[in-house]
This record gives sequence, C-alpha cells and structure tokens, in this order.
Amino acid sequence: MARKGEMVCGLDIGTTKICAIIGEPGEDGHLDIIGIGTHHSKGLRKGVVVNIESTVESVKIAVEEAELMAGVDVDSVYVGIAGGHIKGFNSHGIIAIKTREVTQTDIERVIDAAKAVAMPLDREVIHIVPQEYIIDDQDGIREPLGMSGVRLEGKVHIVTAAVTSAQNIVKCVNKAQLRVHDLILEQLASAEAALTLDEQELGVALVDIGGGTTDIAIFMDGSVKHTGVLAIGGNQVTNDLAIGLRTPTVEAERIKKKFGCAMTALVHENETIEVPSVGGREPRILHRRVLSDIIEPRAEEIFGLVRREIHKSGYEEQIPAGLVLTGGSNIMEGMVEVAERVFELPVRRGAPFGVGGLIDIVNSPMYATSVGLVLCGMRHAETNGLGVFGERNLFNKIFQRMRTWVSSVV
Repeated sequence: MARKGEMVCGLDIGTTKICAIIGEPGEDGHLDIIGIGTHHSKGLRKGVVVNIESTVESVKIAVEEAELMAGVDVDSVYVGIAGGHIKGFNSHGIIAIKTREVTQTDIERVIDAAKAVAMPLDREVIHIVPQEYIIDDQDGIREPLGMSGVRLEGKVHIVTAAVTSAQNIVKCVNKAQLRVHDLILEQLASAEAALTLDEQELGVALVDIGGGTTDIAIFMDGSVKHTGVLAIGGNQVTNDLAIGLRTPTVEAERIKKKFGCAMTALVHENETIEVPSVGGREPRILHRRVLSDIIEPRAEEIFGLVRREIHKSGYEEQIPAGLVLTGGSNIMEGMVEVAERVFELPVRRGAPFGVGGLIDIVNSPMYATSVGLVLCGMRHAETNGLGVFGERNLFNKIFQRMRTWVSSVV
C-alpha cells in the first residue's frame, strides 16, 4: 500500500456521469475516502469520447468538487477505460530457466513471450494480467520467484484498446490540466472494490451495467480469465421509458431512478406515479406497473446478452459463486431478481467494502469503479508502475503507435 499521506485520485469517465474520488491510506492500512465529486457526462457515447470540450468541462467540475471536499489539489489521476473497442484474450509463453532458479528477469521474459502476439497497428495493449505460472509441468503457481526448474510457462490475460479511443481519453484529462498515471479497465477496477477473495477463488462473474456499456469480468482461481464489453446499458432503459411513456428523456431518467423496478411482480397494484408530458401538455397519472412492463423485458435482454457472452467465454459452468452486479443501473429494484431468474445462480449487488472515510456516500454499486480505481492506483504506486497494469511508459507507447498508424495510412 502507498505511504500514509500519499493521496491517489481515481477518475471514472462514464457515459452518464463522471466521478472523481480521492483517497489516502488510513491508520489501519485500509483506504480512506476523503473527497468525492460527480458531474453529468455529456461528451461520451457508449464509453467512447465523442465531444472533447464537453468531456473536459465535466472532468474539471468533478475533480474540483472532489478537491474542495478533500481540501487538496490533484495533479494526476488513474483513469478508467471502457467501450466496445476493448478486447481481451488469453495467451501464454514458454522460456528456459537459465540458472535453474526463477529470477525476476525470467518472469519478465516469460510475460514478454506471452504478449508476443500479432497486434494491428491501430490497437495497443492496456493490461497484461498474469493468471498462473507453470514450472516443469507443475501448474497453479502464483509466485514463481526463487523456485527451481528448467522450463517456465506463463499464462496471462491481455487487454487491448483502440489507440485513438485511448488517446482521446488521455487528451481530455490533459486538457483539464491533469496528468494520467495509467488507464485501468473499468471492470477490473470494479472487481478490486466489490469482489471478495473467496469469490475470485471459487469462480465469479462481475457484471458492471453502466449508462452506455455493460462490462463483464470472469474470475477463477484468484485471477481474471475473461473480460468483455457489451454496447448496451442503462441508457437503453431510459430511452424505452421516454418512448413508452411519451415523456422527455430527462424526466424518463428521473422516473427510472426514483420509481423504476425491473420485475413487475414486485410492484403493488395500487401504486401510481405522475408522468410529465411533452410540449407543455398536462402531466398524466399512470400505474407504476406500466414502468415495470417496459423495464423488465429490457433487463432480461441485457442479462440474456451477458449470459451469451459468458457462454462464449467457456466459463459458464465455472462460476459457482454466481454474479456480482455493479454500476448505477443495478441500483434499480428487481435487477438482482431478474438476473437470478436468467442465470439460475446466486446474485448480489456489489458495493465497495474494506474502505473508510466517506463510506456512507460510496456504499453503492455506482461507486464501485471509482473506488476500485483508487485501490488500483494505491497498489500501482507501490510497484512503481510495474506489475499487472503494464509498463509505466504506456502513453509513450500509445503516442508512438498512433504516429506509426497515421504514417502508414498516409
């Protein structure tokens, strides 16, 4: 963990909201949350920047709000990255152990061998996450340093992103007068905050349903086995409500947050809500069940797509711990029940745990990614930029890859 007094800021640049959280190590070694700032996001679509100026303005406001609450100035952040351009795959490498005893150099060499795969010029590696090591057919080794053997194999999970999308996120943060320490895949950050070690060992799927995307990460034997991103999220539910109720999108979002329920059976028959109309017409009184009739099919569709993604990964039968739901869309009543019906597995909401400070504010699935970014930042700072989040010169590599790609196109 980072030294006491060493503050870390996590910046979750989402489709519907931008959230900045500042944390520092507490007396007991746990993370203390000391500042939180949020602002409505207008410059992103499905996790990808589409308007730089709007995004920059939202980032500035969120970070300033967190700085004011914490009473500190922030000059660098750990930023979450998501979007349909994110791709993850498993790879492995094999090397000979020169001195018959595994050294740090051997570990770095086997990871280099595992990541030596053909990569299109317009893509860049964001993460190389070690899964396990094998020494002379002995598998399941987490830390091979100092062990004896003649052959070392390494299995890793590699996450790649489109160079341009990563570059646009970095550009927005830099324009907000902030420096980017690292880009961190959002579902890995959420897992850091919301998953228990027992769940990661037994086998669990984390499903983070945000406004524009649904991010999936499968853990087993203590390491990530699969990551995926679906270009569907809570905004689709809002759009359905706006059309079905014939109300402005802003009002549909407010009604969804306040009265939304993803399972009709949980709504009492006599519950009613007031729905504003468009064009200055009089508001209407509707049964709350009308809301659920619109939301439930979309929730089932989202979880159906998640189940198909997990089935394609090959780990559908290896997640006995079930699902952990994070993201703002999973706060809605009935989401857990719909997920249990679709997957026939145990499901729970995942809120950040094991942190102190402003825990009452962040104790919600919508803050799992932001808190996780701070936790990842703390751990990243401890390793001086090495380890599961790749090399520290990530952005030099992105810029170089960008120049190479542009020159090849021209």
